[in-house]
Amino acid sequence: MFFEGLSVKPLAIGAKSSPRILIIKMSSLGDLFHALPAVHSLKTGLNATIDWVVNSQYRKTVECFTDVDRVIEFPRRNIVAGYKKLRCDIRLHTYDIVIDMQGLLKSAFVAMTAKRTRRIGPSFCREFAHLFYRELAGVKDKNRHAVEECLDVVRYLGLDIDRSPPPVAFPKYPIHLPRPSVAFAPASRWKTKNWSPEYFIKTGLALQKECHATIFLVGAKEDRPVCEQISDGFSGGIVNTAGKTDIPQLAGLLSDMDLLISVDSGPVHIAATLQTPVLGLYGLTNPIRTGPNGEIHRVLRASGNSYSHSDFRKPTSQNLNVMQSIKPATVIEVALQMLKHEFGN
Repeated sequence: MFFEGLSVKPLAIGAKSSPRILIIKMSSLGDLFHALPAVHSLKTGLNATIDWVVNSQYRKTVECFTDVDRVIEFPRRNIVAGYKKLRCDIRLHTYDIVIDMQGLLKSAFVAMTAKRTRRIGPSFCREFAHLFYRELAGVKDKNRHAVEECLDVVRYLGLDIDRSPPPVAFPKYPIHLPRPSVAFAPASRWKTKNWSPEYFIKTGLALQKECHATIFLVGAKEDRPVCEQISDGFSGGIVNTAGKTDIPQLAGLLSDMDLLISVDSGPVHIAATLQTPVLGLYGLTNPIRTGPNGEIHRVLRASGNSYSHSDFRKPTSQNLNVMQSIKPATVIEVALQMLKHEFGN
């Protein structure tokens, strides 16, 4: 039986001054950035060597996290065939601590793959993952930001939390257009999170009129149709990058923006980590947990706080209309306030 007795009492790290730590956080895009402040605190607090297990599709992204010394791919699409290599990659080193920040059965199984060592799981683990851990970090509390959940392990180990921006090395995206530069991320995986393309057009045209903003549309390949629809509403001053950037290039672009206006999606968390101001638009999902993390950001919520009453994944007519209660006039007003603050005039 894998159960080895969970502990909620912090244990001493030991005499070793520079431990080797294995982080397991395989997805999703936003979750990787949520984990980054905790990894940064572990790196600085312990002078640790950090290895990170992540889904293959996010390898290039984690390679841009400069606190990470080695990236190990998790073969999400073919775990049976890829397990032998995964096991060899993990067992290349003996880890002092293995920290699972995913909290699922598959991630706990990966933690077990490491040579016998100290294994710490998250408070929010499920799918019987706790049976694979020796310790749990923190007490389950979902009424807080996901970043704070990940930081539980830092507190658990008795370390100070490093609130400085985690170091990253994303490629610069060439921008030679008038500022301010405002990015729009209009699409998410779930249609119920999306704001009307017509509302994005109205917002962008107003920002161009009021402060001569250049608009950048960002998104994945599948977001290109909605981004093209928005782009067609402008006569100029707009750049559609949807489907033309990988994640590191997207991060490089967002790092040079003066503002991101976005629905609840991955770009929110990339921009927030990079200290780019974010104006987040939220309806059926809870910004307390997944909003932009930091004091420089703003969130506009759909009327009624409907996220507490409905499953956002269900594309009912009611759910699809929730986000439309956020009106362009409000978004324009807040965006102009944020840009004024950013430029100091």
